[in-house]
Amino acid sequence: MHAKTMEGLIGARTNMELLNTPFRVFKEARLKGDTAMMERAMGYMNECEEDAYEYKEVADEGMKKDAEETRKIAEEQREEMIKNRRTEREEQQKKLEEERQEKLGQKPVDTVEISEEGKVLLKGNAAAESGAAEGADSEIADMDIDAPAKPKADLEPVFYSSAGTVEQLEDAGTKVSASV
Repeated sequence: MHAKTMEGLIGARTNMELLNTPFRVFKEARLKGDTAMMERAMGYMNECEEDAYEYKEVADEGMKKDAEETRKIAEEQREEMIKNRRTEREEQQKKLEEERQEKLGQKPVDTVEISEEGKVLLKGNAAAESGAAEGADSEIADMDIDAPAKPKADLEPVFYSSAGTVEQLEDAGTKVSASV
């Protein structure tokens, strides 16, 4: 609380309490019919009332200063909060950018291991393709296009675990579907 506000409130209250004494004297003088004493008591009452209003103005001025100071403090706090939020946001953006850069620089790579059966099939497919292109492989050149394709090897599918080991699946009549 501002000093002027306290001074004004205390002064106004004191003068309003002091107003009770001349008012009591005025009542007594009225009962006695003493008009001179009534006029003197009214003069004291007017002085106390004027002083009370002066102190009220001092209190109002002090309250305005209080409000102004409070407004300034609130504005400073608001600006500080905005500044802190901006710095936090910038730090978060920097962290996000660093994470993005790390992700872009270190792209996750999946490795595929080809089993021996797969390598044999791969070599067979590569030889078939190169032989068909050159006309050197007579088996492929003599193939009937309308005949159903024959598998090169009767290989059962192999499933790999996340650790990269081969897993044998028992045929329980279930279907496995995978999506990439």
